Amino acid sequence: MTTFDERESAFENKFAHDAEMEFMAESLRDKGIAYWAAEKLGMSTAEAAGYAKNLIKADFSEPGSEVVVRKLVADLKDVADEAEIRAKMDEILEIARKKVFGDEA
Repeated sequence: MTTFDERESAFENKFAHDAEMEFMAESLRDKGIAYWAAEKLGMSTAEAAGYAKNLIKADFSEPGSEVVVRKLVADLKDVADEAEIRAKMDEILEIARKKVFGDEA
């Protein structure tokens, strides 16, 4: 294997690793935002856990996080607006990235 091939392989491995780590951070974000929403909706701990699972499943239904935003906007229509939801998602994602990536984020 040439040096170029080794570098290419290392780059591909890093890309795959970073993509996996970002997926983990986004899953943590979904869980965090679900618990935040559940608290706003006055759900019990058991209800919040189920809500979080459903929200994470919803995120798998289409690429990107817009499906999560739409679900949260619909569910929280009386307690939070879209801007507040997006801001909270961004805040939770940054925290999740720090947990997953450590100091790299």
